[in-house]
Amino acid sequence: MKRLTIWLLTTSICLSTTASFSFAGGYTISMLPRYSIEEISARIVPLAEYLSKRTGLEITPTFTSTFDQYTKQLSSGGIDIGFQNPYIYVLASEKHDVIAMALKGVNKDKFRGIIITGAKSPLRSLSDLAGKSISIVSYTSAGGYLSQKLTLQENGIDVEKDCTITEAPENKQENVVFSVFVGDVDAGFIRESALHKVDAFVPGNAIRVIEGTAWLPNWAVSVSRSMPEEDRIKIARALLELKPGGSVLGSLKIKSFRLAEDNEYDVVRKAAGLEVAAQ
Repeated sequence: MKRLTIWLLTTSICLSTTASFSFAGGYTISMLPRYSIEEISARIVPLAEYLSKRTGLEITPTFTSTFDQYTKQLSSGGIDIGFQNPYIYVLASEKHDVIAMALKGVNKDKFRGIIITGAKSPLRSLSDLAGKSISIVSYTSAGGYLSQKLTLQENGIDVEKDCTITEAPENKQENVVFSVFVGDVDAGFIRESALHKVDAFVPGNAIRVIEGTAWLPNWAVSVSRSMPEEDRIKIARALLELKPGGSVLGSLKIKSFRLAEDNEYDVVRKAAGLEVAAQ
């Protein structure tokens, strides 16, 4: 982190003399379609407009409809600037490099998953999960699968071999809670912040948390590794200059951004069974 901070500060000194050499064709920016297209648009368009104005670069929003489509676009050059969960980032990190991390909630630059079960369930510990049925958000969900997978792995349980896994309908956190509540599965994996998403429909005392699981780095803003360095610096600097409480961060529903480095996401690679990037 110290190295990246020094790099950003020292290199930015010469920006005023190199700005005219920036990539002239403009860039595309997109966000992992975790929400509807309308919601994604409401979040990413203000950011694109801000970055365009602040950096002097032409930055245009683009949208995808599925996680798979987004990941392919990120890896093939269809998306120059991406904002995505840590798992999708590491999948595309051969072509993209993180420049900033989102800060959100009380834990700021990190989040974790939890393992839930019914209030009257006999399940009490991680070891009890072997042989049980589990609902997950999706195999690409960091807080609704990878966090739990890593913790179980560290406790001698291979969740894919030792448990029966089903992905939630529409890959929604709340559908995992419903599945646990009605007894369709023995346990569920969700992001910690999603626990009370369905309190209006599921009594709070009907769900019990077995354990909080591994901490993961928060969402990443990444740029194409082929992007000219001066443009990369402009974008990173503009993200850091966003004022907490302002309309752009409010639209994104986060507090702020901080600088980030690729190796901070190695814990995600470990959870996903991917090779750790060479330093």
